[in-house]
Amino acid sequence: MAGETHRGIYDRAELVIEATLYTDPGCPWAYSANPALRVLEWRFRDQLSWRLVLIGLREQASETAVRTYDAERALARWQVFRERYGMPFALEPKDRPAGTGKGCRAVVAAGMLEPGSEWAVLRALQIANFTGSVYLDDSESIRETLRELRGVDADAIAARIDDSEVVAEYERQRAEARSAAGTPAEAQSKTTVSDSDVRFTAPSVVFRRGEERAYAGGWQPLLSYDTVLANFAPELQRSPSPESLEPLLEFFGAGLTTAEVALLLAYGSDPVPDRAAAESTLTALAAAGRATRVASGSDAVWIHAFD
Repeated sequence: MAGETHRGIYDRAELVIEATLYTDPGCPWAYSANPALRVLEWRFRDQLSWRLVLIGLREQASETAVRTYDAERALARWQVFRERYGMPFALEPKDRPAGTGKGCRAVVAAGMLEPGSEWAVLRALQIANFTGSVYLDDSESIRETLRELRGVDADAIAARIDDSEVVAEYERQRAEARSAAGTPAEAQSKTTVSDSDVRFTAPSVVFRRGEERAYAGGWQPLLSYDTVLANFAPELQRSPSPESLEPLLEFFGAGLTTAEVALLLAYGSDPVPDRAAAESTLTALAAAGRATRVASGSDAVWIHAFD
C-alpha cells in the first residue's frame, strides 16, 4: 500500500490476511482516513496484503451540482474535515465541481501498466484533488499532476484512461464495490444505494482469510480497525509506535502528512494524536537536514532526507 511493499519483516513468509480497500480519490472521508490506514500498514506490515477497488462515485458532476456550486461553501466543508481529522486541504476554492471517473481510471491504468503503482497514483490524486487544482474528470489535469510523481509514466497513464481494457477493469471494480447488500457494512448503515445497487461507501475495508470475512464499512476510527482485526486474527503480530520519527519516514518513503505522523506516533489502540507536537518535531528534523517539508495546501508532506 502507499505505493511501496515492505517484505521480510516477519519470519512467516505468507501474507495471512487480504485487505480490500474500497475507495475513490474524490471522497473527503476516504482522504481523511489516511492516518488510520498508515497505522495499519505500520502495525501489521506484510501480514496484510492490500488490494484496491475503485468505487467510481460519479463520471461527471451533475447539472444540478454545477448550477448550484458555491465555491466558498465547498471550501468551508473541506475545512471541517481538515479541523476534525487533520489532513491538508486547499486554502483556495476550486472553480467548479468535478466527477471522479477519469481519476479512478487513471488509478486502474497505473495498476495495469505497473502493478503496485496504483497506490502511489491514488495518493497523488487524492492529495492534489484536496490541496491543489487537479480536476478528476479532466485527463490533462490528471496528466500534469502525475508528471510530478516519480516512478510512473504520466503520459502512458493519461493515454489509457479511456482505453477499452482499462474501462472494462474499472467497470468490474465498480460492480464489486456495488455488492455490499446483506453485509455487516449494510447492517451498520455504512453503505448507500448507487445505480440501484447497494455499494460500499469510502473508505470501506474488507479483511479476508479463505472464506472468512470481516468488515469495516465506510468511515471508521482506528479503534474500529483494531477491534475488527483483534477479533478476526488475534494472532497477528503488531509493531509498536517508534520512539523517533526517522523510522517512519524511512518506512513510508513517499512521505507522510503531519496528521499521519501524529497518529503513527500516538500510543495505544485508541490513540489521541498530537498534531502540534508532531509538527514541531518534524520541523526540527527538517531544520537538521534529516527531512524535507513539501508544502501542500494547509499543511505539508514530510519526506525523509536520505543520505
